[in-house]
Amino acid sequence: MYAVIATGGKQYRVEAGSVLRIEKLPVEPGSEVKFGEVLLVGSGESVKVGAPMLAGASVSATVQRHGQGDKVSVVKFRRRKHYLRMKNHRQQFTEIKVTGINAG
Repeated sequence: MYAVIATGGKQYRVEAGSVLRIEKLPVEPGSEVKFGEVLLVGSGESVKVGAPMLAGASVSATVQRHGQGDKVSVVKFRRRKHYLRMKNHRQQFTEIKVTGINAG
């Protein structure tokens, strides 16, 4: 069984037992999180699609850790204009492990 959830402005395809990195959530590691914005639930040939969300469907997960991604350099440059701006960025994330999918 798999599901497509929406969190942090992005959509993720998840299965029970899968580990993924999402946008940072304000929760402690080891706590349980429920995602109510489920767009699709599929199991084999049967697929339930919401319009836009499935009523009563949810995905539960456990927060494993928080962290920062790799450094990304942002460079703005205009040739022959004496213009150079350099910035760096590290995106924060929350790593979760999906424990169950409720089709509703």
